[in-house]
Amino acid sequence: MPRFETQKSPMAPSHIRQYQDSDQKIVLDLFIRGMEEHIPATFRHMLTLPRTFFLLLGVPLAMVLVSGSWLLAAMSIFFVLLLMKLLARQPWKKYVAKCLHTDMADIPKSYMNARGSCFWVAESGGEVVGIVGCLPVKDPPLGRKQLELFHLSVSSLHRGQGIAKALTRTILQFARDQGYSDVVLDTSMLQKGAQALYMSMGFQKTGQYFMGAFWRLVDIPTIQFKHSFPSA
Repeated sequence: MPRFETQKSPMAPSHIRQYQDSDQKIVLDLFIRGMEEHIPATFRHMLTLPRTFFLLLGVPLAMVLVSGSWLLAAMSIFFVLLLMKLLARQPWKKYVAKCLHTDMADIPKSYMNARGSCFWVAESGGEVVGIVGCLPVKDPPLGRKQLELFHLSVSSLHRGQGIAKALTRTILQFARDQGYSDVVLDTSMLQKGAQALYMSMGFQKTGQYFMGAFWRLVDIPTIQFKHSFPSA
């Protein structure tokens, strides 16, 4: 799930290169912070759901009927909101923990040591400010050779400079050079900027699904995208 520019800022020189071992700390930091930035958006989305309205109305009303205390009713609203905020954090924290124990635990092993995969960083002013990786799809459709984009993220201080687009373009060029027929990726319904970027670069929506029970409960699907090359 990617995280990148949503606001404009002055252009600054940047370049993209392959991941090096010395990048590990800043890369993991960019990944973690990028994922955690989705927590407030998830919470705000939860507040717009009709079931949330009925919950915030029903719980305090029940407290008044049971206890006769408007103070307890007001406190119950606070605790419901606190619980919702904690629930909004949990799936993102879980996703980060999963990645830190799988592909992001050893980036060279996961991305750099096998043909057909890679991991890049974007540098600006000598600092790593963006990341992206890609891996071959294990079971692509018959007759297709597909590459999947992972972990596109750009530092909040360097958004609006075209870095996310440059990283995505790097993936597309790599896929062409390696003979892939498609580049595929998943992104959250909440990430409107991501969807706009991908569609502007020739990606098409191919479907959506819910990653788990929580995402279905809060009605936040994962959107699937695919970029197919003309010769494929």
